[in-house]
Amino acid sequence: MRVLFALCFAVLSCSVVAQPPLAKPSRPAEAEIRAVIDKQTAAWNHQDLEGFMAGYWKSPELTFFSGATETKGWQPTLERYRKRYQSNGAAMGTLDFSELVIEQLGPNTALVRGRWRLTMPDGKQPHGLTTLLFRRFPAGWRIVHDHSSGGE
Repeated sequence: MRVLFALCFAVLSCSVVAQPPLAKPSRPAEAEIRAVIDKQTAAWNHQDLEGFMAGYWKSPELTFFSGATETKGWQPTLERYRKRYQSNGAAMGTLDFSELVIEQLGPNTALVRGRWRLTMPDGKQPHGLTTLLFRRFPAGWRIVHDHSSGGE
């Protein structure tokens, strides 16, 4: 019995030792993702929705969740932003992100969690949480899924 136990322990020990270590997030990937978010923020704050949307995957497969609403596709997401922040005298406000945590899930995917806040001309500050799924494409990192929640 002791021999069997020793053999099982040896096999399990080898399998634990043989496992590769978890990959650490790539600093260049984190910097590239932060640059995308920084460009989006600057575009938003210059009232440039198309520039803001450049950070998203330009595909009908893009998904955007907000509240109980799902928007599918790059163009419908742009139209949603236009309707909410540029039509009928709506204001875009000043956007900022905080507490961003970037977790690289693989060589071509990353998860970003954090907080967003808009400072509106009337002083209101809608804010909330965001979870972004990024994928690396030949053209660079792009958001393929955005789940943002919050309110005032």
